Amino acid sequence: MHDHEDSGRLASFADVLAGELPDSWTSTHHPTAHKDDLAELAARIWDMDLVAESLAEHPLRQAAVLTRNDGAQLAVLDRHDERDGFLIAAVAPPSLPDEAYRGIREPNGIAVGDDPFHSAELVVGDLLARYDAALAQARHNAAADVQPSQPDRLVLTWQADGSLAAAPAGETAAAVLAANGFVPEPHTGIYRLSGDDTAVQARAVRAAGRQLGAHGIATALQHPSGRIAPTATPPAPPAPATARAAAARGR
Repeated sequence: MHDHEDSGRLASFADVLAGELPDSWTSTHHPTAHKDDLAELAARIWDMDLVAESLAEHPLRQAAVLTRNDGAQLAVLDRHDERDGFLIAAVAPPSLPDEAYRGIREPNGIAVGDDPFHSAELVVGDLLARYDAALAQARHNAAADVQPSQPDRLVLTWQADGSLAAAPAGETAAAVLAANGFVPEPHTGIYRLSGDDTAVQARAVRAAGRQLGAHGIATALQHPSGRIAPTATPPAPPAPATARAAAARGR
């Protein structure tokens, strides 16, 4: 089968599968030309079993990413064995620090046939339940690492990826953070500011500090123990798969 036919088959399967899963999912296909996207996706596959073994032997040449409205993601990959079908794997959120995954069993992926309707039943009855449980635990771990704020004091906590996180204690602080580029996480109540551009990040923090000060709210920066404070140069993207493997060995 030619590459373009393989590509179309995977993309079509993923599109139908997305429509059969509960809640609202969208599908994005990454062909061979999307090398950077595929490399990032491979690093975030949350698996230490079937899918990890397949990736070790067959680097990604294409994939589809299914994204739920709350940010959860599943990856649809080619299946390299004698049977028709695909591999479906959980994807680790890029916004969580590596430490959030410690002590969590990986929601290892599954192999499915080429029937997207039957595959959706397998995903819902197996992978999705395990993924949602692991995701909830990882988000809880991340939230526990962010210092709670008080009505008159907001703590900004550096994260491993160079972002800043805060748990505002009131609506005023939350509004100021949102106005200055902090993005709220619906499941944790934490507001995060990306560290992709440190100059933009610094300006946002200074502006937020001035506005919070006008409301009588002091700000403080927190470096969690064991973390390295970000430098002026944006850090390289984390590789959750490596961190998860190390955490698993330490369990």
